[in-house]
Amino acid sequence: MSDLSADLVPTGVLRAAINLGNPVLAQGTPEQPSGVTVDLAREVAGRLGVPLELVCFDAARASLAAMTDGRADLCFLAVDPARAEEVAFTAPYVVIEGVYVVPADSHLTTPADVDRPGVRVGVKQGSAYDLFLTRTLRHATVVRGAEGVDVFREQGLEAGAGIRQPMTAYAADHPEVRVVEERFMQIEQAVGTSVDRTPGAVAFLRDVVEELKASGFVTDSLARSGQPGATVAPPA
Repeated sequence: MSDLSADLVPTGVLRAAINLGNPVLAQGTPEQPSGVTVDLAREVAGRLGVPLELVCFDAARASLAAMTDGRADLCFLAVDPARAEEVAFTAPYVVIEGVYVVPADSHLTTPADVDRPGVRVGVKQGSAYDLFLTRTLRHATVVRGAEGVDVFREQGLEAGAGIRQPMTAYAADHPEVRVVEERFMQIEQAVGTSVDRTPGAVAFLRDVVEELKASGFVTDSLARSGQPGATVAPPA
């Protein structure tokens, strides 16, 4: 095993944390996951010449926990200052958007409208948009749960936050709600590993991500997984 493989893959098997809770990045079941993050994990394992183990979770916070407590070597998370204390990130490989859903008859029409006293926003606990809104909302209240849209519906909140693609699909199936079209944040999804890795190991991951963006690998993977609307991040 090379020094690089030994550093990134201390057990001899690359353990990649896959978040099935983000349908843009991963789909399928824990037994048969698919999607761009799975394709990226396989590519990294192939280049290192090591076996791959896909460790699946239903939320970003669970993927992060696996990364930080040593149960995973690689993760696929949105870049966030709080996470960067424990995860060394590449540049983003894809960019997605955070948007609100509100009742169809709501007076809330822009993200700025949402940040008002008395407005309660449902979020998925530990998600990138939970972290972002917790930092940035000045007047509205964040209400956390297993899924932002579920908290919004079950508790009769004024808004729910989430990723544009599933929120748009939810609104299409529920005419009593609508999407606030303007995004409240841009979510930069990146590959991550432990901050304890050597600079050379982190540089290897960063170079691989840039190559796979430039070659069309990421674009093709998103298309195969039914996510052609996702935006490949620009070069670092």
